[in-house]
This record gives sequence, C-alpha cells and structure tokens, in this order.
Amino acid sequence: MVSIAERLRVKRSRSAGRPRKEGVERFPSGQIKHSETKREVRAVAIGALKRVHGVDYHVSGCSGYTLGRLFMDGNIKKFHLVAGDHYAEVVAQYYSAVGIPFPSARAQDLFSISGFGGETTAEQARRARAASNKMMELEGVLLKCADGPRVKSTVYNVCVMDYDALRFMPESQLALLKRGLEALAWHRGLREAAE
Repeated sequence: MVSIAERLRVKRSRSAGRPRKEGVERFPSGQIKHSETKREVRAVAIGALKRVHGVDYHVSGCSGYTLGRLFMDGNIKKFHLVAGDHYAEVVAQYYSAVGIPFPSARAQDLFSISGFGGETTAEQARRARAASNKMMELEGVLLKCADGPRVKSTVYNVCVMDYDALRFMPESQLALLKRGLEALAWHRGLREAAE
C-alpha cells in the first residue's frame, strides 16, 4: 500500500517541468532531433539582419558585413568596397595557406580549426610563401599612407575583423579607412596594368 504522501509526490513529479512535445522525431536517447533546413536558417539570419541593422538583404548582399553596410549607407564608394573585399580575400588566403585560424570568430567554424602538422609539402610551402608575400605587399601599401599604422588597423578591423561598431565610426576614422582603401585600389590597378 502506498501512502497518500507518496502518491502526491509521484503525481507532482509527473506534472513537473515542461510538458513533453508530441509529434517530433527523437533520438534513441529521447532527445529531440533538430531538423532545421538551410532555408529556415537563412530566413532567421536575414530576419535578424533586417531587425538589427534595418537593411533588406534581398536588395543587396552587401548587408551581410560591415564594409558592405558602410557602402549601403553611402559612406564609401563602389571602388572602396571592391578594394576592401580584395584585401579581405588576400588576408583570408594568407590565413588559410599558413594554417593559423582566421582571427574573427564570426567568420569561421570554431570546431574545425586545425593547423598543419610538422610535415609540409613543397606545394603547401609555395602557397604559404606566395600568400605571405601578397599580404605583406598590401600591408606595405597601407603602412606607406599618411598615418600608416592607424590606416592599417582601421582597414583591418573593418574588412577582416568585421567589427560592426565601426559602421558608425567618426569622420576622422572614416577618412583613414577611405585613405587606406584608395591606396589599395590604386595599387591593385597598377598591379593589374603591369600584368
């Protein structure tokens, strides 16, 4: 025979917590299988962009990153955007070739980070050397500008690190960004003309 107190304890434990979800797939352990499709994930991300930044992603793909939003706000011109995208691409190639993780956590899968082992092939070494030379060349271009270190750090923080707070940077810092992007665009144009 079960006492009244025991029956009440069992009844309370059954009704405690959130009610069990019905009609969902579960793993053998009882956990719910999350089956979000790519479309659902994209819809959530686009909705967040619209809510947080007040821009419509469908109008332009530029709303997904800080440099693109600066372009959409009218703070920089198209050639600035192209130069910044090229700089970010060169830096990403450098980090990939050298084997160190990309510095911005927003731009990577943190669980897939791994460096290279002790052995490297000649092709890996060649790619790493070429990527390093290309990146150092662009850093040299930025450092040759007036206020070079500040220009370099501003361009790096906007284009590579993608700090969203820099979207509302003061005019003096925006001038540094424009100066660096103009130098990169000029250098890229000269390099393409030489090739």
